Amino acid sequence: MLNMDFAVAARVDTASAPWQASPLPGVWRKPLAREDAERGHATSIVRYDAGARFARHLHPGGEEILVLEGVFSDEDGDYGPGSYLRNPPGSGHAPFSEGGCVLFVKLHQFARGDAASVRIDTASAAWLPGQGGLQVMPLHSYAVEHVALVKWPAGERFVPHRHWGGEEILVLSGEFIDEHGRYPAGSWLRSPHHSTHHPYTEVETVIWVKTGHLPVAPNRR
Repeated sequence: MLNMDFAVAARVDTASAPWQASPLPGVWRKPLAREDAERGHATSIVRYDAGARFARHLHPGGEEILVLEGVFSDEDGDYGPGSYLRNPPGSGHAPFSEGGCVLFVKLHQFARGDAASVRIDTASAAWLPGQGGLQVMPLHSYAVEHVALVKWPAGERFVPHRHWGGEEILVLSGEFIDEHGRYPAGSWLRSPHHSTHHPYTEVETVIWVKTGHLPVAPNRR
């Protein structure tokens, strides 16, 4: 298991982490959190070499994807950089990439009853005004779970706050900062239920962020 104690903060600099071969030739991974080698809860950065293909398979616990680089494809379409996809529990596909791609992937993490299939091109979707100078692009909400992109202008300071149900962040550009550290592009952060921080930026920064999805009771797995 890797980073499966949800009561403990996790921090990974994915830019410097080594690629690890997957069981499929041409597909590489940087594991961030993993329950078992090839099943169950998993969060990873995944790279497809040009021409890499998976056989059709099912996702019993659902699959969530953000395309970071290149074009990711399956029988339903082609998804370029910034594409946000949710494939609900029980869905299946045969993914591939003709030219290669890099993805942020979360497996087996859908809330019970969440059956939404989502396809959003964040490169063309509208930003909405958020608190202070922030801009927000909502991606998905179900019960207490919320997923969005958030754009921080240079010099923005957010109010100190507490995370009910935890918070998970992938820094897409710029540098995210709080009293616990500085996190450049590629940083993955997971903060447990009732954790607190006072975040800010010095340069324009864009993050993918999910809140409300972690256990609210200590989980010592």
